[in-house]
Amino acid sequence: MKRRETAAATSPRIDPQRRLALQATLAAALPLLLPARALAQAVPDGAGAALAPWQPGWLDIHHLAIGRGNATLVIFPDGTSLLIDAGAASGGADVSAATRPDATRRAGEWVGRYVQRHLRGAHLAALDYLLATHLHPDHVGDVSAQTPAAPGGAYKLTGIADVTQMVKVGTLIDRGFPHYDYPSVLIAPFAENYRAFIKARVAAGERVEQFRVGSSGQIAARGHRAGTLPFEVRNVAANGKVWTGQGGAATDHFPPLSSLPAADLPTENGCSTAIRIGYGKFGYFTGGDLTSYTDDGALQWRDVLGPAAQVAGPVSVATADHHGMFDGLNGDVVRSLRPRAWVVQAWHLAHPDMLQMERMLSERLYPGARDVFATNLMPENFLANERLARRMASREGHVVVRVPPGGSHFYVAVTDHRDEADRVKSVTPLYPA
Repeated sequence: MKRRETAAATSPRIDPQRRLALQATLAAALPLLLPARALAQAVPDGAGAALAPWQPGWLDIHHLAIGRGNATLVIFPDGTSLLIDAGAASGGADVSAATRPDATRRAGEWVGRYVQRHLRGAHLAALDYLLATHLHPDHVGDVSAQTPAAPGGAYKLTGIADVTQMVKVGTLIDRGFPHYDYPSVLIAPFAENYRAFIKARVAAGERVEQFRVGSSGQIAARGHRAGTLPFEVRNVAANGKVWTGQGGAATDHFPPLSSLPAADLPTENGCSTAIRIGYGKFGYFTGGDLTSYTDDGALQWRDVLGPAAQVAGPVSVATADHHGMFDGLNGDVVRSLRPRAWVVQAWHLAHPDMLQMERMLSERLYPGARDVFATNLMPENFLANERLARRMASREGHVVVRVPPGGSHFYVAVTDHRDEADRVKSVTPLYPA
């Protein structure tokens, strides 16, 4: 014991930045050390079988097909976990996808059960982080007269509130905490319920933080599994601020609010949070409901998605933000991100828009093959967009991006959302990141 202590005391200390650089170098070199046969065997999932559980060293990104909005579960290589949104919109069956697996539970409960199941399969006990991209029902949960009250009655159980009743959450992060007054206080039952939920969470001594644009440490490795290579979650945008690409600095793309008429104030969608996940060569971008639409050039500052995509891209996988709606991806966003796989988190008959599909598939905007996956493409949308929708890799089901250790390759498995068996419907080949 004494000899070990002496050796430790006299060993040269490695600067933390140098250690990260050495780890990144190893991550980049890892595929060169693996024989081609080992890479070929790095896809443990097959059609018809249950999705294989997460394993240490893997990065899993689950885009849930609950049919009521966005929910994305991320399990990082060291077991750190993140849930992005838990949508529970209340649209009618004429315009919205059916709740999946069925209508016997609330959408937030189905999200919570999915998270429980996959954390349990990974031998993890709780969610480390929950990120609410913005305060809309299809991201945080809707309320109605039938929505049940939480124990104690301080708020109603829907969306994110449902999830936190079922799964312990270490840190909840959103764009507005603690005042929720930028650009103005959103007056709507769902927003008021979310704020009441946050108030109750704080009163219970649970952690809530405001999203810090530019940070790479707010969502950080918790080290649940040792010996894995590093990853990074970079906070790219929120509230009109966009990371510059240098350190933690950010620039403000919105003009002073005092200079704007009330009708032109930034929208809730335009204030959405955006993040970039990096693991070895693999990159992933998602930005809630960020848009690039500028009212045909009249309000150029409303394009926050464009600058965010430019600083984040190119990436291996990207979401078509705002569900692939008309105001989401412009040509420059697609050129900047140029992913091998697009994920459309669809739940409404307008998701996605035909022009958005054209752009995602256009080799004029960037060359090479790419796949487009949708979580819940409604039949009405397929009829309107059949020419392009037939080119989708998948139109229905949970879309699971899996990145083997080292981050040099990835593949996408689509699982059945009609029950909780997590049966694999389809799986892509292993793609270079």
